[in-house]
Amino acid sequence: MKENRLNKILEEMTRENLHQMIITSPAAVFYLTGKWIESGERLLALYINTKGDRKLVINELFPIHENLGVDLVWYNDTQDPILALCNIIDKSCSIGIDKNWQAHFLIRLMEKNAATGFVNGSPIIDRARTIKDAEEIELMRKASAINDRVMGKIVNRFSKDKSEKVISSILGELYEEEKTQGFSFTPIVAYGANGADPHHETDASMVKLGDSVIIDTGCRNEFYCSDMTRTFFCGEPSEEARKVYEIVLEANLAGIRMVKPGTRFCDIDKAARDVIEGYAYGKYFTHRTGHSIGIEVHDFGDVSSVNKEEVKPGMIFSIEPGIYIHNNVGVRIEDLVLVTEKGCEVLNSYPKNLIVL
Repeated sequence: MKENRLNKILEEMTRENLHQMIITSPAAVFYLTGKWIESGERLLALYINTKGDRKLVINELFPIHENLGVDLVWYNDTQDPILALCNIIDKSCSIGIDKNWQAHFLIRLMEKNAATGFVNGSPIIDRARTIKDAEEIELMRKASAINDRVMGKIVNRFSKDKSEKVISSILGELYEEEKTQGFSFTPIVAYGANGADPHHETDASMVKLGDSVIIDTGCRNEFYCSDMTRTFFCGEPSEEARKVYEIVLEANLAGIRMVKPGTRFCDIDKAARDVIEGYAYGKYFTHRTGHSIGIEVHDFGDVSSVNKEEVKPGMIFSIEPGIYIHNNVGVRIEDLVLVTEKGCEVLNSYPKNLIVL
């Protein structure tokens, strides 16, 4: 077990008067044990309590040979893992449940009256995970450095005869060359008017002269995610497209300048949004300014107008303003930032000046 991380969870459980919890998401199990297990439809449950008990209920299909610092409770496909959990859980108090646990497991546990109450325990782990420790920070720096290199390589491989899908395929090859675990999310490659859809599904579209070229991509490396967006142009952009690009870049830099301990997430969002609204393009910025990232590409927390929480050292999140004009042009520029004691460290170094391919 990652003892420092576990202790943070147990301390918060004590403060919340929650004495036992079941953790089932692969990301959260990995965070505490260092072991990634994809159990599919089979039950996987890490049980912890404030008395120091720690047990992992796991199917025999997933052998574990290393010492995870946790008692292993095995079952096979002919046995009922819910009964194994019932033998572990303290029935005299309530229990925290993972927000992503399959309903059919939870309902059966409730039908067995395994605890006096069932509450969402995920916020305790989610909030702990927002503050990265030194090991996690180095892994995030490494993943972002790989993303910078891949962005440089894909620009060198770009040509007008390559469709969005071909560019996306090459991205996958480049991450393979970097020996990563592949994409951290399905990449977005969007040409011209396609870029006006922030979540465009990459297709067979071909680029035209003057089109913007959005590349939103990231890798998963040693189980930590990177994410970055750059917008290029195929040939000289129109006057409006160039103006839109410069506005988005100004908004990106304004958001980054606001990042320091004590600043509220909503104020970072406002700093970026105010720039775009100041140029009368506010209605074309249709999403939040950023999201938290770490073991999952979208960790708990975001940079939005409704998030009043203050940022803290060790947090990592994106700053990614954009302008999306239907049937015309889309521009997004995204960096990951690490909150430091006095400000922030931008984890991406790939240039943000307007580049014509």
